[in-house]
Amino acid sequence: MARDRFVPDFDPDCGDADLTAARHDIVIGRWQGLRELLRSTGADWALRGHRVRLLAQACAGSSAVESWLAAEPRSADALVLRAATETARAFDLAIAAGRGVPIDRERIDGAVLACVRATEAYPADPTPLVSLISVARLYPQGVRRGELARWWDELHRRDPYSIEGHLQVLHYYSSRWHGTHGLMYDFAREAAGVAPPGCALPVLVQYARVEEFRYALDAARGRHSAVGLGQHWDHDGAVSDVRRTWQRWILERPDTPVTPVELRDLNYLAHGACHAGAQDVAAELLRLLGRRFTRTPWSYTGEPTKEITKWRGQLRV
Repeated sequence: MARDRFVPDFDPDCGDADLTAARHDIVIGRWQGLRELLRSTGADWALRGHRVRLLAQACAGSSAVESWLAAEPRSADALVLRAATETARAFDLAIAAGRGVPIDRERIDGAVLACVRATEAYPADPTPLVSLISVARLYPQGVRRGELARWWDELHRRDPYSIEGHLQVLHYYSSRWHGTHGLMYDFAREAAGVAPPGCALPVLVQYARVEEFRYALDAARGRHSAVGLGQHWDHDGAVSDVRRTWQRWILERPDTPVTPVELRDLNYLAHGACHAGAQDVAAELLRLLGRRFTRTPWSYTGEPTKEITKWRGQLRV
């Protein structure tokens, strides 16, 4: 019998069925599903952050969160989601600004104020601080170092191993925004170094490598040359980073199915392992992922379906 043709599943909700149902509520103009989803999520900060981030992207083009706040103006969950939604809208405007539309400084300020209000409404929740650090990137000169450090300390106190929180700081420190490659890698490696066994924080180095690649690729396009990019993924340091992340995270991780929260991080490590030539690690990660994938980071090095299918074929997964 012929083997079934492999087709990756790029579920935007990463297999989170409850999130998918809540997103459908947004489409049909209901906000009650958002309330029930965040209420049931409770203080599982990693899952809550995942859900708020994806809900905000869906809410950015609708009035769902405003309708919720009109009905329940003191709802801490609604205020947290509004902060993330305003952050998503600010980034949408910044993307438009890249096409010649002036940056709306008031929108950025409004997102910051929404984040501060959400933090006050739900003091234990790290999620509004993740949004706050994220939107801070949009200020042309960034924010004062002391201000960023204070926000980071507050976030770290609430959730010291927050992948999303660390990722937003990593982006802030990148050359694309308000730092350098060196500062970005130093932050990633410092976080990885203090992560307990089984924690996903070592994967931050893979995010940093993808960020550096994107920056270098943009620069190469400007010079009409991509010289040097070929060694980006498979030099000794890159290979060592992949294997170190594999050993400290995956080999210490519980032998359980991949959760929606883990899916994006596992894709970054699998992508890095494939391009680093760490075939044993790459094959195991692709088996662990099954058909569940995220489009990024595969889309940065090719068409995602073709990229994933190619590597599965080469590694005989």
